[in-house]
Amino acid sequence: MKILETRRLALRLIVAGDAPFILELLNDPSFLRFIGDRGVRTLDDARAYIEKGPTASYARFGFGLWLVQLREGGTPIGMCGLLKRDTLDDVDIGFAYLPAYRGQGYAHEAAAAVMEHGRLALGIPRIVAIVSPDNVASIRLLEKIGLAFDRRIDLNGDGRETCLFVPAPAPDPR
Repeated sequence: MKILETRRLALRLIVAGDAPFILELLNDPSFLRFIGDRGVRTLDDARAYIEKGPTASYARFGFGLWLVQLREGGTPIGMCGLLKRDTLDDVDIGFAYLPAYRGQGYAHEAAAAVMEHGRLALGIPRIVAIVSPDNVASIRLLEKIGLAFDRRIDLNGDGRETCLFVPAPAPDPR
């Protein structure tokens, strides 16, 4: 089911048939380094990840991570969407892309559309983000979509800090 479209992209629900793509994406070295190892090593693992992650989130919250694909041809290139974590008060935006599709503006295009969809269509008043402190590309993207560094937090209580980005304050009109 399609969630939204941009000029070049379509975002839709992730389904069990996307397991080969999810397996590839979750084992990309950048995903493992900056987001973490989800233990997805087989197609069965990928299907279980889809069921317990995105599919469960859709059912519980009405949103989750969505598959990002090129409008022309339908090639899956990444995922982008909204997450509600038990360890974070606010809804946050998340994204990941295969290496071949980075640096072409796709992540910005999808993230900006997801932020707007979250606020307008879903009525979420405040969307934040968490990011690894050394993930410079994602930090730049978060700043482009109107988020600003707030503080470092230990999200999972494991001693590893992550950066919390929140909506940037409106400029002072004076």
